[in-house]
Parts: sequence; structure tokens; C-alpha cells
Amino acid sequence: MRVQSGLDVFLSEAGRYANRSIALIANQTSIGSSLEYSWHAFSRSGLNLRRIFSPEHGLFGTEQDQAPVTDQPVPGVETLSLYGDSAKTLKPLGAGLDGIDTVVFDIQDVGSRYYTYVNTMAMFMEALAGRDVEFIVLDRPNPLGGLAVEGPGLEPGFESFVGVFHLPVRHGLTTGELALWYRERHRLDLNVTVLRMMGWRRSMLFQETGLPWVPPSPNMPTPDTALVYPGMCLLEGTTISEGRGSTVPFQMCGAPFIEPEEYARLLNAQELPGVFFRPTHFKPTFNKFAGEHTGGVCLHVIDRAAFLPFLAGLAVVWAARKLYGERCAFPHGIYEFNSAHPAFDLLAGSAAIREMIETGNGLASIASSWKQGEDGFAAEKTAYHLYD
Repeated sequence: MRVQSGLDVFLSEAGRYANRSIALIANQTSIGSSLEYSWHAFSRSGLNLRRIFSPEHGLFGTEQDQAPVTDQPVPGVETLSLYGDSAKTLKPLGAGLDGIDTVVFDIQDVGSRYYTYVNTMAMFMEALAGRDVEFIVLDRPNPLGGLAVEGPGLEPGFESFVGVFHLPVRHGLTTGELALWYRERHRLDLNVTVLRMMGWRRSMLFQETGLPWVPPSPNMPTPDTALVYPGMCLLEGTTISEGRGSTVPFQMCGAPFIEPEEYARLLNAQELPGVFFRPTHFKPTFNKFAGEHTGGVCLHVIDRAAFLPFLAGLAVVWAARKLYGERCAFPHGIYEFNSAHPAFDLLAGSAAIREMIETGNGLASIASSWKQGEDGFAAEKTAYHLYD
């Protein structure tokens, strides 16, 4: 059965919202079963769409990561960016909420704590708390399914735009379930409504939904990219390329100082579930090592059900540090408007994992450090499940 998104459910009962003044948080993934953009469908349905808010990368995903987005107007609708050149732009500013009684969120997430669209959602919810506004989430599938939980949690003091939710990296919740969890966790005085999907089951990966994949950001071209992202995004906090500037970002990684055969040999010797590391060479067209000959590996997920993406990404960093020492480093600069900690620590949720890598801990020892937190959240999250 084809899954019906929350947007399709919303449009089927659009008459209920005919007298609302609506703001829409959306990007190019906000499409219905007819492939029509939500803002066009809202207008066609006679809804009073007053304003559109776009997240990082812009309304059509035109901007690269961490690039400020200027207003990208849609004819006839005011369009405001929620990702500018400072942290204060991450929430609606000034008069952005004037005259609005309903805010609708409809963006495809990828199932990882650090992906910024759900963080935009959470921060918008905070801005609405205490207002007489209904916040409606049009639910969409978690591309990684709704069962598995993996990775460390977020420790207090390591909050950032890639760390808003205090939960494991791979959380196994849909966007709507995350909204309900966040409202209760932060005790927000906010009316939240989740329009549930029809036909989605927790065991589904995105390829099983029958829904079209629209790349939610410039370096998320396929559902397979989303599958490896919970671990491979860690490379953003290192001197190893995460494959930006190649045709398979996050599925390929490397650096000019890496010898692919020995690197792949060490990684495959770890016998990680569901993945094979193929030695390769590439030349990024932009980002790290642009134009340079780069050695590394390409990840082939051979068993999606068994694959542990956070562990695989950690192994990629661990192996590079073991083989190449401090050439695999953890730069400390400004990352997503935050300079309090190295980017790697902001992504990992604490300094602990980086410190264990730097001191030479074994991979299995590092992986055991987040097991208790995984188990605890796996039990906790069932209270927010909207689907079987």
C-alpha cells in the first residue's frame, strides 16, 4: 500500500481550515501525492496562506550547508528565511508571527538528531509557546524506519543548532512524534496537532513507502544517503572529507593522506554488521580537498536491517586516527553559529567519544559507552508512537 503523507490528509480536509490565517514552514520536500508543492495546493484549496518560512538550504534547497539564505519569494506569498547569518535568525523574528493563528510544518526529515529541519521545528515551537496559535505537523516517514535507536545522547552544555533534542542520534521517531516528545519534555504551552500518515508502519524504510524521494538538502540525494548519514555526518567535525563535492556525499569519505587499501582493510577487519568498505579514490569539486586527489573508502550497505550507521561512521573516524594519527584531527572553530566546543563534540553530543578516540580506546569499548542510553530511550519513546 502506498503511504499517504500528512499533507495529503490535510488537503483532504482543507475546508476545516478555511477561516485560518496560516504560516507554512516548508521546502521543496513539501509535496503531495500529485507532486504539487504544498503552497500551491493551499492556494488552490482556498486557504489563506499568509507567509512561508524556509529552513536551512532555502525553499528549494539551493544553498550549501551553513550558507546564509536570503528571502526566496514565491509569487503572491511572503517568504522568510529561518537560516541567516546569525543564531538569532533561527527563530521567527519581529512581525513574522503577526496575524497568524495557525502554523503548519511540512518538511521531510532524515531521522538523525543533527539534521537541522526538526531543530528548526523545535525552535519555532519555543517561539510559539504561550501564544494562541495552533501548531500543525503534517507527518512524513522517518526514512530509517521507526524501530531502531542508535548512538549517544546529547549532554547538557552541548546544545547547538545540530543538538536541540536530548535523545540518541538515530531516534526512530517521525517528525510528528518528535514534536509531541519535545512539547512534553520542555513543557511548552502550545497547542500541537499531528496529522498522521495513512499506511505507514514502523518497520518501513523509505524505499518501502511508495513515496517519491525529493532530496531534502543538496547533499542528501537518495534514501541511501540518509541511511549512512547518522554516522558519516561526524566527519563534518574532522579533517576527513565526508564526500561533499562527490556524486555520493556521505557514502564516500577520505583525505589526501589516506592510503585506501590499508584503510579499507582495517575497517573491514572490524566486521561491522551490514556494511562493506570499498577502497577508492576521488577528487572533490568543492568543500574539503577541492580539486585534490583523495584516497578513502566508499560504504556499501549490504544488509539495511543489520546496518548500524552511527557505529560505521565512528569506525571511519577511529580507523583514520589509528592509522594516520593527528592528521585526522578535530578542528575547533565556528560550526552552526557555535564556537563553544569542537564541531565533532557538538555532533556526538559530548566530548567523551572524541577523547576516547584520541586516547586510543578500542572501537568496541567506545561503542559500549552509549548502550545504556540507547536502551533507556528505546523504552521511553514508545509512549510517543503514533504508528504500529
